[in-house]
Amino acid sequence: MKKIIVAGNWKMNTTIQESLALINELKKIPINNEIDVIIFPPFTALHAANEAVKGSSIRCGSQTLSEYDSGAYTGEISGSMIRSIGSTITLIGHSERRHIFNESNETINKKMHQALSQSFDVMLCVGETLDERETNQTNTVLAQQLTEGLRGIEQLHNISIAYEPVWAIGTGITASPDQAEMAHTFISEHLAAAFGSSHIPPIVYGGSVSPKNISELIVQPHVDGVLVGGASLKSDSFGKIITICQTEKIAH
Repeated sequence: MKKIIVAGNWKMNTTIQESLALINELKKIPINNEIDVIIFPPFTALHAANEAVKGSSIRCGSQTLSEYDSGAYTGEISGSMIRSIGSTITLIGHSERRHIFNESNETINKKMHQALSQSFDVMLCVGETLDERETNQTNTVLAQQLTEGLRGIEQLHNISIAYEPVWAIGTGITASPDQAEMAHTFISEHLAAAFGSSHIPPIVYGGSVSPKNISELIVQPHVDGVLVGGASLKSDSFGKIITICQTEKIAH
């Protein structure tokens, strides 16, 4: 059985002090061996966060990284810089990077190669907009994002996939359990056709995940965990999600 992933993307939230206070609360939550808890703080808090999680079961990663290793790229942060402060996992292709900062599949693919060349674990994010879903393009969009994002990559051992429908992020609207399961099943089948059925990575769901909807989502057969946004910014709600994932998924 794959490890359950419960990841918290803090986006552009939390100062260093707020990050440390949140981590100290999260460290009190019992975490068993079947679950992989990951947090993605902002870059300003990343070094302090990595120091704070030492000795715990929590991993700390970056929300993105540069497609370049070094050079005259003002404002960018390279994989080698991120590794130097202790993080070895990163998000790539989050919908906000795609739709607000106009990252293309080509850029995301370059970031994938950059991260994997430096032995990062990568959570690659994919998902359709509301218009694409309403015009029955969900599978087409997912296939394109996966194909182009993973172009030139030969194995998936350090990769997980986050399905995050754009229409469900930060809106309070969550994909139904059936919608999530259908998308995850398609992703699994697409990757099996491209890489072989023995190399299917964990596929997690992201999009307005909360303690209220986690129980129905996590028991779906192809949902291997969740990528949590706003609910990961409070220890009580994130703690409930972690606890429910541990009990509900293992029970099934």
